[in-house]
Amino acid sequence: MTKRFWNLFKVSPVIVAATFFVANSALAAEVNEQVTNAAQLSEAQDSNDMSQVTSVSQFSDVQPTDWAFQALQSLVERYGCIAGYPNSTYRGNRALTRYEFAAGLNACLDRVNELIATATADLVSKQDLATLQRLQEEYSAELATLRGRVDGLEARTSELEANQFSTTTKLVGEAIFAVSDVFGDTRAARGGDPTQDLNSNTTFSDRVRLKLLSSFTGTDQLETRLNAGNIVSNRGNDALGTGTGTNMTRLGFDGDTGNSVSIDKLNYAFNLTDAVRVKIDATGAELYENVNNFNSDFASSGRGALSRYGRFSPIYRQGQGGAGITATFNPKGAISLSGAYLARTANDPTLNNGLFDGDSAIFGQLSFQPTKAFNIGLTYARTYQTDTAANNLFQGTGSIFANTPFGANTRTESNNYGVEATFQFTPKLAISGWGGYTTADARTGANAGADADIWYWAGALALKDFGGEGNVLGVIFGQPPKVTGGSIKTVAGNTTFDDSTSYHLEGLYKYKISDNIQITPGLLVIFNPEHNDANDTEYVGTLRTTFSF
Repeated sequence: MTKRFWNLFKVSPVIVAATFFVANSALAAEVNEQVTNAAQLSEAQDSNDMSQVTSVSQFSDVQPTDWAFQALQSLVERYGCIAGYPNSTYRGNRALTRYEFAAGLNACLDRVNELIATATADLVSKQDLATLQRLQEEYSAELATLRGRVDGLEARTSELEANQFSTTTKLVGEAIFAVSDVFGDTRAARGGDPTQDLNSNTTFSDRVRLKLLSSFTGTDQLETRLNAGNIVSNRGNDALGTGTGTNMTRLGFDGDTGNSVSIDKLNYAFNLTDAVRVKIDATGAELYENVNNFNSDFASSGRGALSRYGRFSPIYRQGQGGAGITATFNPKGAISLSGAYLARTANDPTLNNGLFDGDSAIFGQLSFQPTKAFNIGLTYARTYQTDTAANNLFQGTGSIFANTPFGANTRTESNNYGVEATFQFTPKLAISGWGGYTTADARTGANAGADADIWYWAGALALKDFGGEGNVLGVIFGQPPKVTGGSIKTVAGNTTFDDSTSYHLEGLYKYKISDNIQITPGLLVIFNPEHNDANDTEYVGTLRTTFSF
């Protein structure tokens, strides 16, 4: 430096040393922090931001008795070379890295250059300036590295700000391992059918799902789901005659593909406007995933109720498994409205009915949530089914008679009405429930022109954080779909309907081992299976372990 430069300052070595606790230590901390996006960079800058002070008394943690008080006071008053944290602290005892020391030195040199340029500094001794020069030479490598890091960080920040979103795909997985067994004296039978012994066989089965969730705009989502499993569950009349005789004992996560992998769900969801969300299903459409089902504590097949009926109202199973479109209008108020059209056989040209002429469901739901704790929904679905042997009224939920009241191979139309509600008493106690009524009409077959009235209801209690954070103790009780009236005729010409009432009772405990592992033991009890009080009570014990990632 020039001779004029060295003659402009008068500082002591102590003051020079104290300088390097100051000014841009926030910048050094920021450089050493790993920053992965623009938001993190902004947060790092905010959390470490330092502001210039005009008096050393502005520091709440600096006292006149501190050994460096005079040095700090001189630097503040003579050179304006001291900065503090937003909470009015100096943090003089904090550990100092060589990079932070270099940053402080760099800030002091910048201040020196400003004073030289304005020619306002007092003269200093050659000894003090020599000390400053030695410090600059000693930390020349750190200063150069610091400048390089800052330049690289600025370039990276500019790139992140210009490309805050890019097309991404996230993998979400779930694996279920379940041990299950059924207990009771005899299999369920419909009135007049012979009874058979109930075989108790412990089973161990699995289901694995992988979801690929892709986004192109940041607010949309393309979902592709791979599924494989061998959970036969406790279905009604299986080929070996070892089932329970009723679908009322079905598990909520059953499904048997022989562990062969298939794409069972493909859909794309996007925001049409700020208030309208649209979802287009190519296959695997499920209303209970597209709209609010008012039973969030138990709706999930992997982390919810153990039984099929205990997950949500059967009205949400209308049109299940096909293609279609769902739209939800939510103006961010107390009321939201959802509508859907689903076609179960839309992608099967061999049936000659396609998207509009085959099995279909038209669905609408009005949701009213006056408070955060209370939410109620009114639901309607009109369905048309060409073959109830393959597609019954409630997708195998409830009694066999309620699902196929007019017999197999009968074209059926139905109007379905439902009311659902959930109430959060406290953050740890919630109740939910549903009730539904279906009126079905036969269009072909021996009962052409006949109708059937079907009712169902249930209530659920969830006690959260029971025995530990994240655990849930649950109880579900209700009546599965039951034919209560209509004009269905027997072979003898008599009107028929379910003459007794089945009751569904389920107790479960969702135990959270970690964020990725949950164990759920539970017991399902079916009283008067198949709405026949001549049938013995049946029990299903299950231990489900769910791994998610």
